[in-house]
Amino acid sequence: MELSIKEKLFIVGGATSGFGGAIVDALLAEGAQVIAVARGEEKLRELESKSAGQVYPVCADVTKPESIEKIRLAIGDKQVHGLVVNAGGPPAMSALEARLEDWDEAYRTVVRWKIDLISNLLPAMIHQGYGRVLFIESASVKQPIENLALSNAMRLAVVGYAKTLSQEVARKGITLNVLAPGSHATRAINRVIQKRAEQTGVSIEEARKQQVNQIGVGFFGEAADLAALALWLLSPQSRFITGQTISVDGGTIKGIMG
Repeated sequence: MELSIKEKLFIVGGATSGFGGAIVDALLAEGAQVIAVARGEEKLRELESKSAGQVYPVCADVTKPESIEKIRLAIGDKQVHGLVVNAGGPPAMSALEARLEDWDEAYRTVVRWKIDLISNLLPAMIHQGYGRVLFIESASVKQPIENLALSNAMRLAVVGYAKTLSQEVARKGITLNVLAPGSHATRAINRVIQKRAEQTGVSIEEARKQQVNQIGVGFFGEAADLAALALWLLSPQSRFITGQTISVDGGTIKGIMG
């Protein structure tokens, strides 16, 4: 399928690892250009060096306000066609464990920065009459995951924001969608497995097996599995899809609307 994204510009958070890294690789393979935002300067340099001029690196923590000005400088007078809103999640803990300070920090690292970033970048998309915004959240917004109380609650707030905003800009050529990944073979799954092992007294290996057994297809996904769908949602081909939260979970979620 022709995705029509060659030489188009996309901003990707968490661009050097996990889902963000896989999405960057997929975009570059299609000939797109990427403003890659990540904290690790060395990995950004490596990415830039192998990208044949397709990558504009931004060394910043995307969850912090100062990153916005750095992203603006990287954009310059270029037209941005898509934005991947992506960063790591809050620590694994139960609702009973979480203190009020933990909830405050989770709001900052899961919700607030996303609204701030989009509020700064969306006006240009509205002006040009085109844009694709894609949030990378978690399958916990469809079915709560044990020991991820902070993520379960805060990511739902993001979904509510994305759905509401998608309706407000639907006639301006802009779509907003959410990908809700389940268990993938990325670093993020390790904190869930570690917490399960601690609580149940089993080994890490056994906790990992238990996690896999909850997946319908019987194995962890790869970041590239999610990136394949992300690529399409970032393209003009997805023009009739907006305000949706789409699970990428190998059949873990049991609900009819999963």
